[in-house]
This record gives sequence, C-alpha cells and structure tokens, in this order.
Amino acid sequence: MHFVYLRKKEFYKNFYPVKQKNMTHKTKGIVLRSIKYGETSLVVTIFTELFGIQTYLVNGVRTSSKSSSKANHFQPTAILDLVVYHNENKQMQRIKEFSWAVLYTSLLSDVIKNSVASFMTELISKCLKQPEPNAALFNFCEEAFIELDDADKSIVANFALFFTLHLAHFFGFRMTDNFSDINRVLDLQEGNFINHLPIHPHYLEGNEASLTAQFLKVMQPQELAEFKLNGEIRRLLLLKYLEYYALHIPDFGQMKTLMVLHEVL
Repeated sequence: MHFVYLRKKEFYKNFYPVKQKNMTHKTKGIVLRSIKYGETSLVVTIFTELFGIQTYLVNGVRTSSKSSSKANHFQPTAILDLVVYHNENKQMQRIKEFSWAVLYTSLLSDVIKNSVASFMTELISKCLKQPEPNAALFNFCEEAFIELDDADKSIVANFALFFTLHLAHFFGFRMTDNFSDINRVLDLQEGNFINHLPIHPHYLEGNEASLTAQFLKVMQPQELAEFKLNGEIRRLLLLKYLEYYALHIPDFGQMKTLMVLHEVL
C-alpha cells in the first residue's frame, strides 16, 4: 500500500507541477532600450551579466519628480547594479532593486559621445538573439562604454569603427587579419583578405582594406587617436562593416542610429 501511495503521489506531482518561485539574483546590466508602459511604468531591455539579454517591467518610476530620477536609471547605455527576479518560464522579468554601477561624466551629455553610444546599444541589440549569458561579451561592452565616456575627440571619432569590428569576435565571425602585400582585398562574405577581386560586390580594396587591417590590430581605444580620417572615409568604412554584419547575422536589418551618427561625425 505504501508503494502504491508513493506512485500516486509522484503521478500527481508530475501532472500538477509545483510552481517555481521567482528567485532573486544580483547582476550587473547595460540598458539597451527603454519604452514607456502605461502611465507610470517602463519596459526595459537590459543586457545582463548573469542572464544575457532580458526584458523587465519596471513599475512606478514615472509618477513624480522623485520617481523621475529613478526613471533616469533606465536610459540606454546606463550600467546598473541590479537585484532581479528571474523565472526561466517567463518572457518578462521584474527588478527588485537597482542602482548606478557606473556614473558617466560626459557620455550622456556630450552629443557626439551619446550618438556613438546609441549606435553601440543598437548594434548589441541586433546581435543578441537569445537570452544566454556571455560574461566575456558583457565585460567587453561595459569596458567599451566606460572607455568612450573617458575618451577625447580624436578617439571618439573612430570609436564606432573600433567597436563594430571587435564586437564581431564575440559572435563568431571576426575578420581574419591576414592582410599582406599579396592579400590586399577584404572579402566581406568570407571575412578575410584575398589576392583578387571576388565575383560578388561585398568587398573592400585599396586604402579602405588597408585601414581595416590596421583597425583590426588596435587592442586599446587610446590607439585610435593615431587614425586621422575624414568623415567620408569613416562613413564608407562603417557602412561596409555593417554590410559585413548583415551577411553574417540573419534579419540584421537597418541601423536606425546610423544617420545621426553620420551627421555628428
């Protein structure tokens, strides 16, 4: 009888599974997008260190002048310390506590830096398709925003090119730096330098290919000050790098922040 009772109990446990409790977790997060929801709330997309990209409903942060300062925490590019509820069975999570992890000095107020940062957040959003943790990617993005905040004008001007080229590494399609006197054409479909023009139109040659090879060697943003480029060259390179992303990420689409970035640079 006891054995039969246990089997029945196990049957009902499987048939009516116990509801999972929302567990709280501490994590850092980079705000990628924030949308007003109702009269007082926000729906926020955050790239978290612990869970990857997640969507959170944040209630009651737009009801008064005091709470408006709370809403400021969820500006895109903000880096926050979070205590979050996480349930893998839910598409939208909740935040229990939040505070600044990084206080920018100029990134949110400087028009050029903010335009570059907005471009970066959109690019990250387009690349993150699944809510999977990636600590190395998170650390790279966090450090990039901090470096951009501290950068002078000569570095900021080339920062979008640097970030776009190096971000690809974390998604498995970084360009191969095999540029040489023989391999002087960058094949954007294959992601490496070759010794002839490909039959397709997705390539860079001449000065643009050489500059790309030089950018691939840059490991620290401070080195970007050495690149003295005009706006037209930056525009062409960035368009080609985004073309490279579109060739390697399904449904990549158009970058909405690109036009503003071209204007300010």
